[in-house]
Amino acid sequence: MKILVAGATGAIGRPLIAQLLAQGHDVVALTRSPERAKALTEQGVEPAIADVFDADALIAAVVRAQPEVVIEQLTALPKTYTGESMSAAAALNTRIRKEGGANVLAAAQAAGVRRYLRQSIAFWGVPGTGLADEQTPLSLDASPAVAADARTVTEIERHLLETPNLEGIILRYGFFYGPGTWFAPDGDVAHQVRQQQFPIVGNGEGVWSWLHIEDAAIATVAATERGNPGIYLIAGDRPLEVRVWLPAFAQWLNAPPPPQISVADALRMSGADAVYYGTQMRGASNAKAKRELNFQPRPLEWMVDTAVARAS
Repeated sequence: MKILVAGATGAIGRPLIAQLLAQGHDVVALTRSPERAKALTEQGVEPAIADVFDADALIAAVVRAQPEVVIEQLTALPKTYTGESMSAAAALNTRIRKEGGANVLAAAQAAGVRRYLRQSIAFWGVPGTGLADEQTPLSLDASPAVAADARTVTEIERHLLETPNLEGIILRYGFFYGPGTWFAPDGDVAHQVRQQQFPIVGNGEGVWSWLHIEDAAIATVAATERGNPGIYLIAGDRPLEVRVWLPAFAQWLNAPPPPQISVADALRMSGADAVYYGTQMRGASNAKAKRELNFQPRPLEWMVDTAVARAS
């Protein structure tokens, strides 16, 4: 198939392009940079040069490329994972998701694309018992920034799934780890953990659902080829409480054990969103992706390595 990727140079875009090429697909990558276009050409990728905020140029570029499928991976996330950096990036990230994404979707419709996939978020399911699944709505009443983003994502998901004459697929990803992510050994969270700046909040009962960046790419290709219209949660087999994964992550990094702070201190120092992530977040089930996409995520690497270390 001929597949256009929007967001091709991001953390997931790079392994996604590699996976698509490996499976024999013709890949078109949307970029606004002539320099990046040259590098993409050297990879065997056809560049489509346009800014996602320039609707007319974008339509022209996508119509010219004539893809059968569009995969939208548009985000504008900062290199650092802190409350301040995430707040600073929030406006642009929302704009690129809503306005940029809407422009890409309109361009896909103009080009007669039959299938459209876009990324979403697996770890904001409404709090409750057990793991969230595809029927679980996102938490619109969570902490302020999470609730605002959940409303944005819910609107974007609904718009795609209600678009006529298009097979819309939503991929709700777990927390990315692996090369180029915040949780890589050279990533920002790893740096914070080494500096004991990433604490366990309260009892650390918030449940995180993990996803290796390459597994995200593999699952996306599977959904592109044989997924059914609708929503898929793409996450690892073992959602984990912060009190479990964070000490193991620190040990894997040969870092000091993480500090533990009270909910009151977290509210005072970092705000309600830090408390949500640390104490309230709900894990996600990957049962549908395993059943329909034959998704087989790898074990979380620092849990495997620390278990081996304890056994030896």
